[in-house]
Amino acid sequence: MESSKKEIITVDTTVQKPVEKVWECWTNPKHITQWSNASDDWHAPKAENDLRAGGNFLTRMEAKDGSFGFDFTGVYDEVKQYELISYTLEDGRKVEITFIDQENGTKVVETFQAENTNSIEMQKAGWQAILDNFKKYSEAISTQEI
Repeated sequence: MESSKKEIITVDTTVQKPVEKVWECWTNPKHITQWSNASDDWHAPKAENDLRAGGNFLTRMEAKDGSFGFDFTGVYDEVKQYELISYTLEDGRKVEITFIDQENGTKVVETFQAENTNSIEMQKAGWQAILDNFKKYSEAISTQEI
């Protein structure tokens, strides 16, 4: 196990939808597969989500050309509906997502421990791009579709 403290990275966005709808888009596999990618040449063909403390999740992320793919997996540490999700990734890093109900929508703040392979800037840009896709998707679908 690594003894050095991992750097913490934070990304956020505000989605122009009520917190209940934002939560549903974030946690329901039928929605996760629609937004969980950092660029248009990637997609998430599969998602599974057991949303409870001790529950597992998996999102399969793949390049659309089939050249590369990986499973984004972890175990939930804490779930407070419409407020907080925290989990531990397969590699032991911690992630926390807070959902803040605001007058103009829902602020989503995602904080995660950096990994040691890619630069901090690259990691922040990648996670922010996925969060931006989440915002775009969540705002584009009608309330009836959620």
